[in-house]
Amino acid sequence: MRIAVLEDDTHQRVHVIRALNQQMALPEEHITIVAFDKGEALRRALRLDTFDLLLLDWTVPDLDGIDLLRWLRDYQKDETPVLMLSVHGSERQIAEALDEGANDYVVKPFRSLELCARVRRLLKQRSDLTQANAATQTPLQERYGAWLFDRGLLMVEIASPSGDIPHRCEVTDREFRMALALFRHIGQPVSRSYLLEQGSHRGETLSSRALDSHIYRLRSKLGLHPANGIRLQTVYGQGYRLEWVRSHVAPATS
Repeated sequence: MRIAVLEDDTHQRVHVIRALNQQMALPEEHITIVAFDKGEALRRALRLDTFDLLLLDWTVPDLDGIDLLRWLRDYQKDETPVLMLSVHGSERQIAEALDEGANDYVVKPFRSLELCARVRRLLKQRSDLTQANAATQTPLQERYGAWLFDRGLLMVEIASPSGDIPHRCEVTDREFRMALALFRHIGQPVSRSYLLEQGSHRGETLSSRALDSHIYRLRSKLGLHPANGIRLQTVYGQGYRLEWVRSHVAPATS
């Protein structure tokens, strides 16, 4: 899980990071918090990197959080959840942030437990939106068209176009997490740093070359080819993008 924090005040930035590390840490999921003190620095990072959540301070040097939010929603068409932080708590400013596409708004000084509860809610909402609601799905399963991910069995099941018995594809834990990250962001570029983080396990760092090898195997194992209505492409300077092929009807994911 990757969270970007935009906050120019050093004390507040440390406070946010400490709260997230203490309250959000889960043994089964690693959290990476990337901090920025300038809006332009975060905007440059957003062109190359992938995050699960953005915490944006309203007023920062060179590019305010609200202006960055407008750019993200209007020009990038990026729906990454955004929680706005601000010392301003007027009804007008809160309404402005929500109208511009913020998912939530917290007035500073904030309470750590409340901030983290709101963060968890936004992350859960994002996860719920990416999961299919097929009748055969369980809480440990996520379906994306013909591809069914079973987190309990650590297995990917691929439905047959002819309606025959689905093909069960065995993947490693690392491959499973990488593939699921690509499907959860289908249609959007996923950065190499994000995929490397998904592929890392218990402090082990995955090399960039190893990442490319895993992606090559996933393309073959899961049949991520245009003939199957889906394409896994390299995005130069950024990472990879999984997308439905236009000549096919994209299967519903919700």
